Amino acid sequence: MNLPKFLLADNSEFPEDLFVVHTEFPSFILNVATDEVEWMDDLEAEDGVNLEDEVALLLDKAYDFYDKEMETFDDDED
Repeated sequence: MNLPKFLLADNSEFPEDLFVVHTEFPSFILNVATDEVEWMDDLEAEDGVNLEDEVALLLDKAYDFYDKEMETFDDDED
């Protein structure tokens, strides 16, 4: 099955929260309301890779995805 790299998710038990799910390695769930991240995979730095930079890049991409999706929802409401 082909999955998108990012998904939006919500849950009735957390009505104030919205989540971005990263489906590729390393997979994580980002709560965009609280900026909390739950990593689903163990993070280990490979040789020559700055783990902090890689994590920051992934989170930036997740927030960019969220922003674009919210723009799409706003456009649909007009």
